[in-house]
Amino acid sequence: MKKRDSNKDNLILFPGLGKRLLEKGLDYLKQQKYREAIQCLEQALEHEPENSDIYVGLILVHYETGNLKMAKEIAADMLKSGRGDYIQVIEMYLMILVQLNEYSEVVTAIEALLEDREIPVDKHEHFMKMLEFGRKMKDGTEKYETAEMDDEQPEEQELDLFESEDINKQVLALGSLTNVNIRPFIKVLKKFAGSEEGHPFIKTMLVNILREQEYSEEIGVSKFDWNESFTPTHLPDVKEYIEDSGVLQLLADEIENDDPVLYEQVQSLVERYFFLVYPYKTPVGKPAAWAAAVHFTANEYYGFDDPLEEFADLYGSHHVEAAKVLEFIRELEEISYPII
Repeated sequence: MKKRDSNKDNLILFPGLGKRLLEKGLDYLKQQKYREAIQCLEQALEHEPENSDIYVGLILVHYETGNLKMAKEIAADMLKSGRGDYIQVIEMYLMILVQLNEYSEVVTAIEALLEDREIPVDKHEHFMKMLEFGRKMKDGTEKYETAEMDDEQPEEQELDLFESEDINKQVLALGSLTNVNIRPFIKVLKKFAGSEEGHPFIKTMLVNILREQEYSEEIGVSKFDWNESFTPTHLPDVKEYIEDSGVLQLLADEIENDDPVLYEQVQSLVERYFFLVYPYKTPVGKPAAWAAAVHFTANEYYGFDDPLEEFADLYGSHHVEAAKVLEFIRELEEISYPII
């Protein structure tokens, strides 16, 4: 199995090649061919190191492949150096912070924007909602606001989940409920969770909010053509659910000491896949098969073509089982995370 190598071959520079590589890289990104996208964009950077569009492309590729820390690092460097459109970059930076659950940094960044009056008028409402969301998620110990429970209240307090098809608006809408009493909204929450509509990410977020608020009645959850009822108070939190799978431990034992950067990426991938599946059990594969398939996927992103069978052998998994998990991962890869 080949080791990852950060050394790049020396390139001969040709006029206009950087632009062509950028266009090719972005095209691969649209096709979700992330390995090829990274290769083209990194080569483009060698030709045009000041081209902000290349950095934006790299942020998006690393974000989509679960390498969030690298995406954050590139975005932070762009902000520090003043490279690219400031508002576009800060929006990407904030979306990465949200995925990393770094809500204190979300709040700090937006408050700095407000203080410096850097927010355009047409973006003001969006950033204010993000600030409210960040503050509520930051303070997990905040007491729930009390609300009177009567027959009219659920109809009076609307929650826009069905009306808007914008996933990011749905994330913000649910985020606003994190530290308030969700009971007045329970009818629409149950209806949305049990409907065939809705992004799996939103369904997970919804169930987890109900669990945090100790909702003790069964609720139907529909995702990936699965339909099952769960009692939120009986469910583990998402972090515990992921750890209990055993996949991260297998990957840590094999990778963490030798290649901590690669381990960070496979950890992000596992968290991403299992977040989408929660609260269901994974439909295929034992932990060893998942570890093999995730390790293979991360290795593939770096441009290597070691066969899946090598990773299956490494983790002691049956080849066929690892292939089935990889097939399911390919389906999950088609589901983009919301970009807030």
